[in-house]
Amino acid sequence: MRRRDLPTEYHGTAPLRLDFAGAWTDVPPFSGREGGVVVNAAIGLQCHVTLTLGGRLLRLVSEDLGETFECANSGGLVLDGKLDLLKAALRMFPVLGAFTLTTRCDAPLGSGLGSSGALDVALVAALTQARLERFGERDLAEHAWQVEVIEAKIPGGKQDQYAAALGGWHRLTFSGPDVGVELLTLDPAFAAALARQMVLCYTNTSRVSGDTISRVMGAYERGDRKVTGALHKLKEVAEAMALALRNADLARVGALLAENWTRQQDLDPGMQTAEMARLEEAMRGAGAIGGKAAGAGAGGSMFFLVAGDRRAAVDAATAAGATVLPVTWAAEGARAW
Repeated sequence: MRRRDLPTEYHGTAPLRLDFAGAWTDVPPFSGREGGVVVNAAIGLQCHVTLTLGGRLLRLVSEDLGETFECANSGGLVLDGKLDLLKAALRMFPVLGAFTLTTRCDAPLGSGLGSSGALDVALVAALTQARLERFGERDLAEHAWQVEVIEAKIPGGKQDQYAAALGGWHRLTFSGPDVGVELLTLDPAFAAALARQMVLCYTNTSRVSGDTISRVMGAYERGDRKVTGALHKLKEVAEAMALALRNADLARVGALLAENWTRQQDLDPGMQTAEMARLEEAMRGAGAIGGKAAGAGAGGSMFFLVAGDRRAAVDAATAAGATVLPVTWAAEGARAW
């Protein structure tokens, strides 16, 4: 029985991320067999979850997708392709009684900014708050990953969930189920300059990262030498990126972003869409010293480091048909209240 003095509304938020280098190496089976390294940073864009108790039904609402699902009880939470992440979270962390679970994200879904991982984390944060449970940051990330990959059966690595749970800048290592977390402390003036000179562009074409992940890791399991070689090179770029960030070397960061994108394109023929190619050409002409796809690629977002006038780069991105999103660094990870 629920005590009358308990809240009737619970909230969870978690930040999205920019993956500066090494993404893909956190994805099984490569991460389990050969180990992965990812350097990423949490950003100010967030996923938001609100759980409101009461009513007659279990009601799930995704404001971003414009979708609503209703059922009489938890037996109706069948994974059928409609709001499966929300259903998966509720199957793992059930809430007694009727309620409305509402989600929204500050960035477009399928943007490549780790929105599904951040949503996982925000969901677990809000639901465990309602259940009077408390998870540490690592446990929050691990349970959020289980929601997506184990319960919802959507393939992927763990970097997004860790970025969302932890906040800040990190060098993450992956070896089987184990994740190593190393905080990267950047010079504050350099971090501010990095945000000022970064242009984050949504191509206005979303993608389902699980499709690309399945193709790439299928090629790796078949022993494709090009894909395996690219994954190893991505690990090397990630190690070099961590050093460049520590050394506050803006030019080196830009060069490594470009190298990471080259290796990323070696993974799959569909990694670069026509929209991304046009955007990349426009940004080179506007002074970009490096850039890459965010997340899995094959659509979504790209981000670029520019050496000159950022306004010119923003104008070039807009003219190329992209939507420019704000870049700020999020020192704080997931929150629940």
